[in-house]
Amino acid sequence: MNMLNTLPSLPGVYIFKSHQGLVIYVGKAKNIKKRVSSYFKKQETDWKVQSLIREHASIEHIITKNETEALLLEAQLIKEFQPFYNTLLKSGDPFLYFVITDQDLPEFKLVRTKKLKGVYFGPFIHRQKARSIFTYLVNTFRLSLCSYKQPQGCLNYHLGRCAGTCLSTFNVSDYTTRLSMVKTLLEDNLEGCRTYIKIQIKECNTRLAFEQAQQLHTYLEQLETIFDTLKTGFSPHNYVNDIAYLYTPYISPTSLDHTLIELQQFLDLPTKPRIIDCFDISHFQSSFIVGSCIRFTNGTPDKNKFRRFKIKTIETQDDYAALREIVSRRYKSKDDLPDLIIIDGGKGQLNTVAPLIAPTICIGLAKKEETVFTLHNTTGMKLDPLSPTGLLLRSIRDYAHHFAISYHRLLRSKKLNH
Repeated sequence: MNMLNTLPSLPGVYIFKSHQGLVIYVGKAKNIKKRVSSYFKKQETDWKVQSLIREHASIEHIITKNETEALLLEAQLIKEFQPFYNTLLKSGDPFLYFVITDQDLPEFKLVRTKKLKGVYFGPFIHRQKARSIFTYLVNTFRLSLCSYKQPQGCLNYHLGRCAGTCLSTFNVSDYTTRLSMVKTLLEDNLEGCRTYIKIQIKECNTRLAFEQAQQLHTYLEQLETIFDTLKTGFSPHNYVNDIAYLYTPYISPTSLDHTLIELQQFLDLPTKPRIIDCFDISHFQSSFIVGSCIRFTNGTPDKNKFRRFKIKTIETQDDYAALREIVSRRYKSKDDLPDLIIIDGGKGQLNTVAPLIAPTICIGLAKKEETVFTLHNTTGMKLDPLSPTGLLLRSIRDYAHHFAISYHRLLRSKKLNH
């Protein structure tokens, strides 16, 4: 119960971690301390809660600006960590986005991922409301585009929904003006949109079109949720350091020395490896190639020693060349070498890097079968993933991977939005 005293009475997410340092449950709250305290009430009979309380070793938290942002961050963390005690939001992409594409004839689309070039709005976690508002905007501003030509116009055109691209007389200027109106609306003109819908409701009531007026009332309510989400300006990049910290295993001061001794024996090292660096390469379809180097000192992240690298010497995917570049750049002065270097990869990656940093000891840690490669053991040693050594090596490797992938996602996001 003492750990509850450290929790804030603020909105955010709370994270239960096991004795093995694994994330086992993620929740959101308007008041973190009050919500987490409710799990420890004596009258709690839910088997899942009872089991969660038995298995947890620590409770982390991340403070957000408001409850809406907490909801979005919760979905992001559940997707990333796949906690055992969470059942929802674990598969697929949890978010939806509106995008106005960057092309000769821009389109207004509803998408799950940010793969297209353009201006994005979101992310939205309330999918049904997002789809409803998207449909409303497309129909109201006539933004639906035809994939074929129809001299007299398609059915949707005559119903007042299609933009008219099916016509040979299609007016591009009028269409882009309407698209600009939607962009302006989504950029924070909630009051203007609310007034617009209220005028439509009044017109419907005048025409006794009460069913249509009721639908517009629904849109008005859903619009509030959409704009509340937009105002948060949520992005996982805002919490990249907090998320990375969740990969860190909980190692008590009393067990740290034992863990380092076990690691020393496992790798046959001359001394305990108190300073450990780890390198990782990340890319997207052979582009936005970046690298990362993180450092753990005495079992905890040493963030002042973290480094991110844009790859300069290659333009296409070549993990070996990319690793050679970032390792050479990181230790250019040779004044800041660690006790141990971990490379995310197997024998090939290890053989590429080891000559550059000798005599510092380097190992390769392959994800597929959690196998450790050294220069003296090229066949590999199986790693017990739940042993103190396994937990420490895996968490450092996963931390470096998250640090690298968050950087290339940031670069992609900047490129797509410009």
